Amino acid sequence: MQMSPDITGGRKCCAHMGSVLALSSSPGHQNWPFSTEPPPSRWDAHPAHWDSPPRWERRDGRLPNPGSFHSLHRSCKDVFPQQIEGVKMIINKTLSSFFKVSHTLHLSAVSPSYYRFHVEHLQSDDYSKDKDAPALIGEMDSSGSLNAHALLHLTERVRARTVFQTQQSQFVTWQFETEYRGNDFTAAVTVANPDILRESVILVAHFLQSVSSGLVLGGELVYHRGRAEEGGILTLAGQYSRPNWVATLNAGKGGAHASYYHRANKQIQVGVEFEASTRTQETTTSFGYQMELPEANMVFRGMINSRCIIGGVLEKRLTPLPATLIMGAFVNHRGDKLQVGLGVNVG
Repeated sequence: MQMSPDITGGRKCCAHMGSVLALSSSPGHQNWPFSTEPPPSRWDAHPAHWDSPPRWERRDGRLPNPGSFHSLHRSCKDVFPQQIEGVKMIINKTLSSFFKVSHTLHLSAVSPSYYRFHVEHLQSDDYSKDKDAPALIGEMDSSGSLNAHALLHLTERVRARTVFQTQQSQFVTWQFETEYRGNDFTAAVTVANPDILRESVILVAHFLQSVSSGLVLGGELVYHRGRAEEGGILTLAGQYSRPNWVATLNAGKGGAHASYYHRANKQIQVGVEFEASTRTQETTTSFGYQMELPEANMVFRGMINSRCIIGGVLEKRLTPLPATLIMGAFVNHRGDKLQVGLGVNVG
């Protein structure tokens, strides 16, 4: 996957917690403007029902299932705009009720251009009520990098996930995760990059418990073992939610990550994030908002943070055509840099 150049000259604020898909990445935004992180790939966004409350959620007043650990901050993250730079065209094609493909062409003047082929084999909720069908997602770009993602429902409550990722001809990630969802708790164990020859492995354990109808408490334990080093990081997490807002906090030895999401009305949503890292000794505060204009078929997302970065992305549905026009711009006032992007999503 292609990397965007770091044109800020600064380091990325991060704390070691959150999703295990990138154990060394930030728990907050994976798509900071002007960062060295690649744009988020759709293969990393598994089907929505994977993180939605399970079918056995109780309707009799008893505590519901809290969901997955890596989805604690998702409500706030979805408000922020995705970085867009250069010219991008995405063509999506549904071949059947369970088979979808897409082609992505990205042309850029500041980072390498690429072509990406994406394929999904899953049971779509639009065509079937069978949400326990396995999901197989694959993606390959013009540099030869491959991402493969398999989601399996072993039983009604046990789910398994496997991830393989290569950077050209080298394996960079191989990960195996098992998750169990009880009536009012979720427990998961992940094994990442096990290597017998190098005697290294990363183990991650997640646990979330619903304490009340609105309060969820839990934690994450990350253990890393190698020939030259060995250690672990414990992170505690809590989330309190009401019908129109959600407050979440992760705190541990690596730092802290707090977020607040609020839905003002049907058209406006706002989110605030605070991230602090003990490793980089940096903190970042971000404010984002989303405005929907259904009558105009438009959605606008904007953000501003304490690093003097301001950005926005406008999505316009070109009815009656099956296409969406995407326009975005991000300005780094501290680094005196500008990124502008234009995209078209067909299908």
